[in-house]
Amino acid sequence: MTAVGVLDGAKEGTRLVHRLFVIRELGIVLALVLLVGVTVLVNPRFLTAQGVKDLLLGSTILAVLAVGQSIVVITRNVDLSVGSVLGLSAFATGSLFVANPGLPVPVVLVLGVLLGAACGAVNGSLIAAARVPALVVTLGTLYVFRGIDYTWATGRQINAADMPPGFLRMGSATVLGVPVLALFAVVVLALAGYYLRGYRSGRELYAIGSSPAAARLAGIPVGRRVFAAFVASGALAGLAGVLYAARFGTLDANAGNGFELNVVAAVVVGGVAIFGGSGSVYGAALGAVLLTTISSALPVLGVSPFWQRAAVGALILAAIGIDRALAVRLARSLRERNGHG
Repeated sequence: MTAVGVLDGAKEGTRLVHRLFVIRELGIVLALVLLVGVTVLVNPRFLTAQGVKDLLLGSTILAVLAVGQSIVVITRNVDLSVGSVLGLSAFATGSLFVANPGLPVPVVLVLGVLLGAACGAVNGSLIAAARVPALVVTLGTLYVFRGIDYTWATGRQINAADMPPGFLRMGSATVLGVPVLALFAVVVLALAGYYLRGYRSGRELYAIGSSPAAARLAGIPVGRRVFAAFVASGALAGLAGVLYAARFGTLDANAGNGFELNVVAAVVVGGVAIFGGSGSVYGAALGAVLLTTISSALPVLGVSPFWQRAAVGALILAAIGIDRALAVRLARSLRERNGHG
């Protein structure tokens, strides 16, 4: 095959992958529309202005975490410490306001992001430099960061009265009917999506997830890219912690407990392959919205909490099965096209 033929085959493969991404994301949108439609038929008040606002607020923090998690999962890794990082950042935010009541909100946002990035750097260093599996490292740091949070809190609770009213208003304010917190998620999603598509280093994350060994042979700095992915995940978890503090106001050492499993579920349901190399942050965000809508809609439909969890588990298994089927179909299509070429 000529060099031109190889290039054409690569371009065709890229188009096929993009088409599969679009199919997956449209499927999530369709499932979301059907779920909302059925729930509205049962209870028309589910889709009132306040109901939509509650759904957006409920999915915002999970969506921000899912964007960071998807960047890591694309590289064939996983970050189980995001819930603990969120909790640590949230409590740090409350503590800063207690110690410095006049501290500007943008400064607290930056400090929360930096704290999360530092936690992500710990994960990234152990995984990229020491070559320790991400599952083992982040499971350990999940408990380490949570332990630091518990030690710092020592049973204390920070109340909404201890934080500035302007900061708390950020958690409930709207712009043209859209919650301010949701706008944070939209900005994060747009920036992450543009980076992964528009920058070479972003596209290299997909190459690493497809085959780390081949990526090294191609000259991609795998260690640095994986380290950066974990720093990004930690930074977004730190931002999510600040947003959590703004929304709920009352904080203790249990903030964000158990979030990591919901985040991984949102990423997988959103079409990011758990084995790396494919998916998009847009799908992960849609997965977060779908899971939040499920948790809000099923009680309205009279479904017991047990079946709510079963529905989420079924969605995860279905998403993994669809990923496998699409991967087989893509490989077959590429073989056929290369054979014709």
